[in-house]
Amino acid sequence: MNYRVLIVDDEADILEFIRYNLKKEGYEVFTAADGMEAMKVAAEVSPHLVLLDVMMPNMDGMETCRRLRRMPQTEDAVIAFLTARSEDYSQVAGFDAGADDYIAKPVRPNVLVSRIRALLKRVDGDALGVPDAPAGPDNRSLIIDRERYLVVKNGEEIVLPRKMFELLALLYSKPQKVFLRDEIFTAVWGDDVVVGERTIDVHIRKLREKIGADYIVTVKGVGYKYRDAHEA
Repeated sequence: MNYRVLIVDDEADILEFIRYNLKKEGYEVFTAADGMEAMKVAAEVSPHLVLLDVMMPNMDGMETCRRLRRMPQTEDAVIAFLTARSEDYSQVAGFDAGADDYIAKPVRPNVLVSRIRALLKRVDGDALGVPDAPAGPDNRSLIIDRERYLVVKNGEEIVLPRKMFELLALLYSKPQKVFLRDEIFTAVWGDDVVVGERTIDVHIRKLREKIGADYIVTVKGVGYKYRDAHEA
């Protein structure tokens, strides 16, 4: 698959460094110097992955990420923040904005390529290791349509970002089974991707906001399980 990667950074040398190393790996690379330009390029090329600097003039990375998540061309793209180690940056704030991961600058070329490769595995749902969710009998108030990446709740279609959808699909695949946090990390994010401890919690909270609070049960100190609303 010919993956399209959009790099957004206001430092020209950073753009050229990443562009050079990713093009060597065969990726189709596009660049933008700020958030406004990133949105224009994204609308034209529909990137599979966006590498997004946090501190930029005119529109910072957080706001750019939120806007990209609202665009049909990038709502399901993988978005990773590029962050300088000295920046006052909260991973939780980044995940709240819609990001999937973060990469600290400076980064060695081989590490960068490895992280990008791991992130792009998410584009292919089969690579995530999440089992297919059952079609759901008629008496279930929530039905998952994996082909269209849709959730149907009482006849109403709900569109979720890819990570939230995969998380729900995993829990939904075995109702009442308690999935350990490590199981969820491995199935949805993969072993090669480093994410913060609160990543799952943030995604669960946002998922509850989308589908309702009764479907996902927290088992304190252990993990999470799916429970259909009519079983509550």
